Amino acid sequence: MFLVIKQIKKSFGVGDSRVEVLKGIDLEIERGEFCVLLGPSGSGKTTLMNIIGCLDRPTKGEFLLEGESIVNYNENRLSDLRLNTLGFVFQSFNLLPKQTALDNVALPLSYAGVPVKKRKEIAFQALKRVGLAERVHFRPSQLSGGQQQRVAIARALVNNPKIILADEPTGALDSRSGIQVMNLFQQLNEEGVTIIMITHDANIANHAKKVLHIFDGEIVEDKERKEKQQAEVQSEKEAKNDTVFSEIEQDFGVKEWEGEI
Repeated sequence: MFLVIKQIKKSFGVGDSRVEVLKGIDLEIERGEFCVLLGPSGSGKTTLMNIIGCLDRPTKGEFLLEGESIVNYNENRLSDLRLNTLGFVFQSFNLLPKQTALDNVALPLSYAGVPVKKRKEIAFQALKRVGLAERVHFRPSQLSGGQQQRVAIARALVNNPKIILADEPTGALDSRSGIQVMNLFQQLNEEGVTIIMITHDANIANHAKKVLHIFDGEIVEDKERKEKQQAEVQSEKEAKNDTVFSEIEQDFGVKEWEGEI
C-alpha cells in the first residue's frame, strides 16, 4: 500500500482544556488514487491533511509512506518530503502578486537548487500541461480565479511529486471555474498522479474515484463500509455452511433410503 495511516490521533491543549480533533483515523491510499475527504467545517479534515502533508505531527498513531514510517522524521527530512514528494494546492492560491505565472511556478525549483534556465524550462512545461502556455508572463492580477488556481496546480506539479494535496481547491472559485479545475485534477489523475483532496462540497467530491466522509474527527463512511463488508462476509460464510449441511443431510438421507432397499 502506498500511503497508510493507522489510528492517527491529534489533540490540542492541556489538562481539562485538551480537545481531541482526530480520534483514531485509519486511512489507506493506493498509488494513482484520487481520494476526497468530505466533511463540514470543524470535522478534522484540515488537521488530517496537515498531518499527511507533513505540516503537523500526530499526537499518536502511525504514518507510513511507501512502507516507511515518517512519524519520527526530523524537520530536515520532513522539509525534503514537502519539497520533493508532496505538491500543495490551496484555496487561496498563495501566488506572489508581483511575480509572473512562470516565476511563481518556478519558485519550488529555486528552493531545490535547479539552475535558472532549466527551472524556467520546466516551469513552462508545467504551465503548458495545465493549459496556460499563453499566460506565462501574466501576473496573478491579470488572471481569472480559475487561471490562478491552474498556476497553483502547475506549481504543485513542477517537482514531479508523488502526491498532490489539495485543500478546498475550488472554494474561492465560481461554479464554472470550479468544474474546470476539477476536470484538470481528473486529467492529472488519469495520467497517474495520486491526489488527496479535502472539501465540504459533495458536488466537487463526486469528481473523485474514492470519497471518504469525515465527521467529528472520524472517517464515518469508511467505518460503515467495513462493517457492511464484514457482515456480507459473515453472511456468505453462513450461507456456505447451510449449503454444506444441506448436502450432508441429503446424502445421509439417500444412503438411509438405499439401505432400506
